[in-house]
Amino acid sequence: MAIFVDMGYISHMKTTVEIPDTLLNRARRHARRTGRPVRALIEEGLRLVLEKQPRREKYSLADLSVGDPDDENPLEALSWQVLRGEIYGGR
Repeated sequence: MAIFVDMGYISHMKTTVEIPDTLLNRARRHARRTGRPVRALIEEGLRLVLEKQPRREKYSLADLSVGDPDDENPLEALSWQVLRGEIYGGR
């Protein structure tokens, strides 16, 4: 796979794809009838498939907070050593 860079923009990527002969022959005939290169048909087909896929909504984590956010945080009164002891249970 090769990437060609022109003035800092990626312009084209070349790759090899395996296409069944019957499909490629149909594409070539269609390309001749419409006056377009096969490459343009492949690009259009890929765009159509990718546009057809539903876009996933951004995942958001449910807020499962407990307690009142205005209450004092009970952990702030603990020293690091005591807090570490609580977390690791003396391990």
